[in-house]
Amino acid sequence: MESLLPFLLFAFVASITPGPTNILVLSHSSRRGLSATLPIIFSACLAAALIVFAVGLGMGETLLRFARVQQVMAWVGVLWLSWLAWQIFQSASPSLEPAASRGEGLGVFGAATLQLVNPKVWMMAVAVASVFVGGGDKTVRLAMLSLVFLLVSLPCMTLWALLGVGSARAFGSPRAFRHMNRALAVLLLTSAWLTMLV
Repeated sequence: MESLLPFLLFAFVASITPGPTNILVLSHSSRRGLSATLPIIFSACLAAALIVFAVGLGMGETLLRFARVQQVMAWVGVLWLSWLAWQIFQSASPSLEPAASRGEGLGVFGAATLQLVNPKVWMMAVAVASVFVGGGDKTVRLAMLSLVFLLVSLPCMTLWALLGVGSARAFGSPRAFRHMNRALAVLLLTSAWLTMLV
């Protein structure tokens, strides 16, 4: 496939650049550690790859035809991300007792559902379907591109989780951690609302 290298670069840039999911992964890993964040990473990446596949099979064309559906999805996504930003903003510093915070956080289902309302994922999926699918057996090509996207996005998002773990070590005091949480919340809020302006 002559378009594989450009697609790899596209998938890397789409996965590594800051977005709502990356910021939430960073925040989650800073509070709960890498092992608690890995299932969330896998869930979010798998959901994004499935969205790429579904959009390529025709769901994207359907969404593009109905502007009202796009608007509703965008507003639901922005409002949910705003609520998550508020949760991060007001969250307390992590407890030194790991069991104390095990039940809190985004969760595997929440990470997958987030992709359904994440404007960045939908824009990326439409770009994949319109630029990289091309001719030939569309279903096989889409399945391969979705798999490649999954394999590229997993290490990219894991890098964000490692940044979160490192930041938790760097910000050892509860006060510094609160400042970091508030900065992440503002970044998440900004990334969510900027998609409405683009």
